[in-house]
Amino acid sequence: MAVTTPAPRPPSLPAHHDPDTDRVVRSGLLQELSYAFGGPFHFLLPARFDANLAAFRTVLEETGVEGRVHYAKKANKAAVWTERCAVHQAGVDVASVGELRDALGNGVRGENIVVTGPAKSVELLRLAMHQSCLIAVDSLDELDLLATMAITGAVGPARILLRCLPPDQPHSRFGLEQEELETALDRCVRAGDALGMEGFSFHLSGYATQPRCDLAGRLVEMCLRARRMGLQADRISIGGGFAVDYSTAEHWHAFLGEQRPEHFHAHKVFQNGDFYPYHSPVAGAEALRAILTAIPRDGHIPLAELLRQTGTLLMMEPGRALLDGAGATVFGIQGVKHRDGYSIITADGTSLSLSEQWFNSEYLPDPLLITPQGPAHPGRTYPAAVGGASCLESDMLTWRKVPLPAPPRPGDLLVYPNTAGYQMDSNESSFHDLPLPPKVVIDRPADRPVWRLDRRPAC
Repeated sequence: MAVTTPAPRPPSLPAHHDPDTDRVVRSGLLQELSYAFGGPFHFLLPARFDANLAAFRTVLEETGVEGRVHYAKKANKAAVWTERCAVHQAGVDVASVGELRDALGNGVRGENIVVTGPAKSVELLRLAMHQSCLIAVDSLDELDLLATMAITGAVGPARILLRCLPPDQPHSRFGLEQEELETALDRCVRAGDALGMEGFSFHLSGYATQPRCDLAGRLVEMCLRARRMGLQADRISIGGGFAVDYSTAEHWHAFLGEQRPEHFHAHKVFQNGDFYPYHSPVAGAEALRAILTAIPRDGHIPLAELLRQTGTLLMMEPGRALLDGAGATVFGIQGVKHRDGYSIITADGTSLSLSEQWFNSEYLPDPLLITPQGPAHPGRTYPAAVGGASCLESDMLTWRKVPLPAPPRPGDLLVYPNTAGYQMDSNESSFHDLPLPPKVVIDRPADRPVWRLDRRPAC
């Protein structure tokens, strides 16, 4: 039964064209894997991770800045990303014993690992010190614990950064206030060789580049002061927050301008501010370039020149930006029911595997409809919302009535593009005893892709 297209047509948000994903979709592999796994799965494209890492390093080289890129491991749990970091001598940012062991188990050297997060456990600190990891200290208590562990000879010495509370985000629960930083510097001096104070770090919410440049400039000045106190203090970390550009400006602004409650199942309402900015004019490695070429507040020269003149190394911890275009999520259509002017699809998994829903938001890039004959060709539009296979009303992969190019049918596939960054496993669970979707690594996208299952080392 054909679904009548309502008037006006619901807005779409097509993702940027991606040749590697297109090759995988056209190959027929996804239908085979869906049959083999009997449920949803993710596919990963490590070559895209390599290209994104290279782009960050190219910006550092072109701006003459000594820097190191650390992959923020929390963005995706797959082992393949830390494998690629090991191959390319890149760093990893971890925040738990499990993440640290995983990085080490995949070949990343301890000195290339940064340990972040609040109130770290003694077990995590001990392992990090044994492996010569760099530890971002978040409190004076943590600093004292590290000093005690090192001075008593249990492990040590400790390599540390002092994490700063951003002045423009004073309500953050992370970082040391200015008075605490003064105390911490004094304690680092008194601790002597037990604490190797290598510099400062921060993490800002949001994606604006100028505030990162401003705070980085301030931290360089703090490094100079710490050096006068006899501390190493030769590096700063600006954290993550490098935006990803999922769609064109035209499509994004049109979507925001056109979307209304009637375009969503059950008239679900999302405020525009709740959506991730799916278009960003400055994204990924180019956001790093914007930070480096800007002049810090109250400064006189670009940040890149300031770093060069002061001999300060720049560290960063991108997650989503290194995973841009590096994976997608595939659901099978298990059932379809028809409502007034649109369909409700039931997928063979749950919205736990598409994490934006669990942050009271919506993953907006349009899913691709794949029929047994291949990708559906554009024609009429058939709006459809997508629900999960659980018994919860809130289990919706897509509340939005996506204008599909063909009527959805059981056995078809929905491919959600560009989900590797924070989407595909941040909140996955085996609800209803459904297995977690496996991850398929596609090492060579081609007419006949070469694939393998992602490997995870024993922890």
